[in-house]
Amino acid sequence: MAAANFAPAFFLIIIVLIILASSLKIVKEYQRAVIFRLGRLLGAKGPGIFFRIPLIDVFRVVDLRVVTFDVPKQRVITRDNVSVDVDAAVYYRVVDPQKAVVAVENFIFATNLLSQTTLRDVLGQVDLDELLTKREELSKRLTEIIDTATDPWGIKVSNVAIKDVSLPEDMQRAIAKQAEAERERRSRIIIAEGEYQAATRMTDAAKMYQMTPMAMRLRELQTLTDIARERNLVVVTPAAIGGGADLATMLGLMKAEKKTRSTSGE
Repeated sequence: MAAANFAPAFFLIIIVLIILASSLKIVKEYQRAVIFRLGRLLGAKGPGIFFRIPLIDVFRVVDLRVVTFDVPKQRVITRDNVSVDVDAAVYYRVVDPQKAVVAVENFIFATNLLSQTTLRDVLGQVDLDELLTKREELSKRLTEIIDTATDPWGIKVSNVAIKDVSLPEDMQRAIAKQAEAERERRSRIIIAEGEYQAATRMTDAAKMYQMTPMAMRLRELQTLTDIARERNLVVVTPAAIGGGADLATMLGLMKAEKKTRSTSGE
């Protein structure tokens, strides 16, 4: 008799435990559970333990961590009609789990598809040079556009990074020729600038020599001294320039004195 009374109670305890086990749920620190009661939105629960009514409450767990989406290579035609392949990466996360579940059917798929479409639309409005040189500005522009579009979905886009821009081979050769021509232009400008500065300095020096003839004479003697360092050279100076006869006499006296010293030394 006692065993017969104990059996229903035992089964009742088991049923209660099963109901409690299905009623108590746990979500992690980076998760939230969006609960619907009889089809109506009840709210977001978590992290930790929360209670739901079996068969009445339905919930969906949403991950709040940053999602990294590698945008597949997109064929983009720039504003100057150049076809390029662009690789990009999008970083976003859920900031409002209720909107992410209620406002859009699949927020991950919707955000990824929107990123691909926006990438093609924005990069198709810029020139190739701007695409190659202003990646950071274009990345910020893409981030603002996608973040504004996904805000009603409870999504926050933190960054859109343009990883790589692949050019056709003929365009690569054209860019290489352009860079080579640009370097040649800069080198010619630098050479011309150097010649201009040298001519300006020489003009200033000529004016100074004209004002002080003795400075011109000293410069001439300095030049002759530099030339005379080579013993196998003969210096010929015309008489009309700087008194060539006096200079020849001076050089002769210096040569005679040198011979005298060498003879006395022997």
